[in-house]
Amino acid sequence: MFKSIVNLFFPEVCYACLNLLSDNEKTICIDCRHNLPVTNFHFNHDDTVEKVLYGRAKIENGTALFRFEKKSIVQQLIHRLKYKGYENIGSFLGDWLGGELKNLVPYKSIDIVIPVPLHKKKLKKRGYNQTAKFGQQIAKALNADYKADALLKITASKSQVNKKRLARWNNSDELFTLVDSKYIENKHILLVDDIITTGATLEACIAVLNQAKNIKISIATMAIA
Repeated sequence: MFKSIVNLFFPEVCYACLNLLSDNEKTICIDCRHNLPVTNFHFNHDDTVEKVLYGRAKIENGTALFRFEKKSIVQQLIHRLKYKGYENIGSFLGDWLGGELKNLVPYKSIDIVIPVPLHKKKLKKRGYNQTAKFGQQIAKALNADYKADALLKITASKSQVNKKRLARWNNSDELFTLVDSKYIENKHILLVDDIITTGATLEACIAVLNQAKNIKISIATMAIA
């Protein structure tokens, strides 16, 4: 009843199609949700994410919630999350993926969830890390710690939105530093990000995380291109 009254003055819309949500819908309408291209990697023991990083970075497990295509619902969602201030999208996707991972043996051993960080200049400009709420909700579902400041990005790379795939692959200006190696020693880490394309950013983060002793790293992203 209260939600109906609020919606009368401040109607909620689907963050994908921008149509009005009904009383039983939240963040994304049922039609859009049913049309989202879920990968089911984690259910099907699919190693697509591992193959992206093959020979460059060793991971225990890897998954992505959706397949990413240009001019798709997924692109709309991630664009609005990153550039339009719709942080609730991150929470929604984190709840979705976290709810699925918590029942799977490979992810029950996760100790810490760590987001790929933004450089402080970009964080100040945007006001938030688009991966933060996604990671927080996954950590909550897995009963794991969430450590936003485990990694710091020390170079301010340009936006990758308009870069071609080869340019992203060769992107060597993304440098990260590990804040406290002792904190993550002997832990199973879940590194989270919005999209995995060539895997260059995740590879750079993994290389730095591996400075800590005896750690395991798994990956979860919102989408894979």
